[in-house]
Amino acid sequence: MTRMSVALGVAALAAAAITLGCGGGNEQPASESTPAASAPAAPAPSGTQAVDVTLKTDPDPVRMGENTFEVMVMQDGKPVTDAMVTTEFFMAAMPAMNMPEMRTKAELAHEGNGMYRGKGQVMMAGNWDVTIMATRGGQEIGSRQMTLTAK
Repeated sequence: MTRMSVALGVAALAAAAITLGCGGGNEQPASESTPAASAPAAPAPSGTQAVDVTLKTDPDPVRMGENTFEVMVMQDGKPVTDAMVTTEFFMAAMPAMNMPEMRTKAELAHEGNGMYRGKGQVMMAGNWDVTIMATRGGQEIGSRQMTLTAK
């Protein structure tokens, strides 16, 4: 191999490393490619107490495939019945295994008395960062982040 082709090969590898380090050409801004669980919870609006958000899954523990998510949303000890509730599961990319990041989101429907329920897919076994978000009128009223291990 000539010095010119070695130099070009090194330059190509450097460019590939930069591309991979920047998300592999992913069009999302860097702030959107961070795990959902690392996002800080928004403070409760002044004059209100924090919203309590709890999650139950069926099956428990979560498994690969379809799962049912039940979220209870309470504020000031009373059920919140007028929120939009979503769950988002995030698994970071695993470059050594040639796997991109994975996300799956489920919108939950109000079942009554502050209980929201819906189905969602968990694409593989392993650790998932989970964010549960409750919004009203487009504004976050409560959230919770956790890590779940799918079997």
